[in-house]
Amino acid sequence: MKTKWTYVAMTTVFFLLGAVTAWSQATSARVEGTITAAGKPVADAQVVFTSRDNGKAYKFKTDKNGQYFGYGVPFGNYDQEIISATGDKLYKKGVSIVSENGTTLNKLSVDVTSGGGQPTVSKEEYEKLKAEHDKGVSMNALIGQYNTAMQAKNWQGASDTLKQMIAAEPNRWEYQQALGGMQMNLGNYEEAVATFEKVIPVAENASKTDPKADPAKTKAALAQMYTNEGNAYIKLKKNNEAVAAFTKAAELDPNPATAYWNLCATAYNSNDMKGASAACDKAIAADPNKADAYFIKGSALIGLSEGKLDSNGHYIALPGTKEAFNKYLELAPDGPHAGEVKQMMEMLGAKIETSYKEKKKK
Repeated sequence: MKTKWTYVAMTTVFFLLGAVTAWSQATSARVEGTITAAGKPVADAQVVFTSRDNGKAYKFKTDKNGQYFGYGVPFGNYDQEIISATGDKLYKKGVSIVSENGTTLNKLSVDVTSGGGQPTVSKEEYEKLKAEHDKGVSMNALIGQYNTAMQAKNWQGASDTLKQMIAAEPNRWEYQQALGGMQMNLGNYEEAVATFEKVIPVAENASKTDPKADPAKTKAALAQMYTNEGNAYIKLKKNNEAVAAFTKAAELDPNPATAYWNLCATAYNSNDMKGASAACDKAIAADPNKADAYFIKGSALIGLSEGKLDSNGHYIALPGTKEAFNKYLELAPDGPHAGEVKQMMEMLGAKIETSYKEKKKK
């Protein structure tokens, strides 16, 4: 007699969402440059930056090559003054110290000639730097608002602030990635999918064209975005799209255990037992201690079986089924599926290891 055993092992899939990003607020800069007179280095000179806002002075000294280096100069407008080793005032000019294009380094070199010198920064460049400074101050304020909203778990406030940040710096794909995460937190899954579909190509292009991009970091971020996109599709009950997103995440993630687990669970809940079994094998290879992957693998193998009984009335399952269930019990003897696993093992006529719990305690 042929018996068909239909068993639903898992109705809810839990996914690992990427950590929500917080950005630090840069408030001070590095300054460096070379002080020369008619092209020759000016050694042992003082380079003084005096704040036009509060009068505080930051002093640095040139080396034998006329070079100086400094840290911790707050963003703002300054008078840059060059004073020789003998105390002569050689130069004075207004400058802005800013954060530009994601860097806080300000290169401020001066050539001092007899009777005074001219800065290497033109009026147009100065105006550009000032505009960048004003933009940096505004962006720092937005980052502060975003981080405050994050700490308070005010997802709507964080989302609104991110939209302003994106409007100010549309090429910073990290802001768009974070917006997708906020939309997930708010339950706006259609919006989250649209955001990830928009930002993923931008991030991929940046990794190829931006010389400052960190390929490994970008690759990991893309994997996280595909994972979160897959999570959004799950919430929208679009399992096929979720599988496609999780597959891309697995291809990119340097640690693909979570991506393969997502594939394993999603395929099972889509009644794709063959796909679930294959994905579970990959999840187990990536993380041999993932107990639930063994549980779904065993359940998927049962779903692929023909439903026949042996002469003792035990269900005949495919090879590897008993081993998968026993491994689950070894890893999670008190796990949420332990009772179900033991029941299935009895129906398979398999020996249930009873010493796992004691081994776990040791």
